[in-house]
Amino acid sequence: MSININHFKEILLMRKAELEKILYNISNEINDISKCDIKDDGDFAAASMDSGRDYQIYLNQKKELAEIEEALKRIEEGTYGICEMCDEPIQEERLKIKPYAKYCIICREIIEKEGK
Repeated sequence: MSININHFKEILLMRKAELEKILYNISNEINDISKCDIKDDGDFAAASMDSGRDYQIYLNQKKELAEIEEALKRIEEGTYGICEMCDEPIQEERLKIKPYAKYCIICREIIEKEGK
């Protein structure tokens, strides 16, 4: 099986640009909230909750961005689509769902069972 690397590279680059925009916007929102002079306890609690939720989203998006950057590096190195655990090709269907996948489905299940 031969996968179309350029197709996946394009998908990864589009998602990377999307995430960078999201991260920029969230970062600005968090900064705006931290600059507010909130005197009401209820407003402060709501702003803190929003800020905490935004920060968690920020961390999740940042993690996905790092995984995408790693996948793009693997494309440049010629190792994209190869499982990092068993060195077998990652199924194209898996890459369609998660184009930055490092592991084939079997190895991913092993990792999840071992709690890594």
